[in-house]
Amino acid sequence: MKLTESLKELADNSVKRHPGAAQDIMRKAIEDLKATNMLEHAVKTGDQFPDFELPNAQGETVSLSEQLQKGKVVLTFYRGGWCPYCNLELKAFQEVLPQIKEKGATLIAITPETPDNSLSTKEKNQLDFEVLTSENNELARSLNLVFKLPEALVDLYGKFGIDLLENQGNDANELPIAATYIIEQSGKISYHFLAEDYKLRADPELVLAAL
Repeated sequence: MKLTESLKELADNSVKRHPGAAQDIMRKAIEDLKATNMLEHAVKTGDQFPDFELPNAQGETVSLSEQLQKGKVVLTFYRGGWCPYCNLELKAFQEVLPQIKEKGATLIAITPETPDNSLSTKEKNQLDFEVLTSENNELARSLNLVFKLPEALVDLYGKFGIDLLENQGNDANELPIAATYIIEQSGKISYHFLAEDYKLRADPELVLAAL
């Protein structure tokens, strides 16, 4: 099953599990986010991706410039290991990791969750690629990908047992939107996927085709 189909199945099941007011809150949050037109200001294809140095779950620093010396970089942002849509995406990219490597590219995931939490996510999903922590969403913020959750959604997440303070180590209640990039060795972006709707993600098959 393609990632797109798996995401739709998950979303359909979510409607059945959390009907009524919960769906209204999540739907309104997406609609309000779209109304901000934030994607118009986000970094995208044709732009230069900024260099960065971020820690992985083992505390080692990974820089984009060093990775680009080896070839192209596929970079994807995820919200946290608490997000089932993110876990589906990460597993789907893990499945195509051999093909990404065959094309001479490196796969990196960026998250606002703390290194301890990202390690749990990496182990849970058996990921063999780098998972880097961007504290306080700073990298995503520099790309205009960050939004603040409305209070109603924060309260709903609390009822679901999602604790962003514990997950990220801050109480900003901010998350990155779904975003995936292909970065050429020059640092220029040759592919982007951006979506305000957290239920949508870049399909790895399309990313492979763009490499």
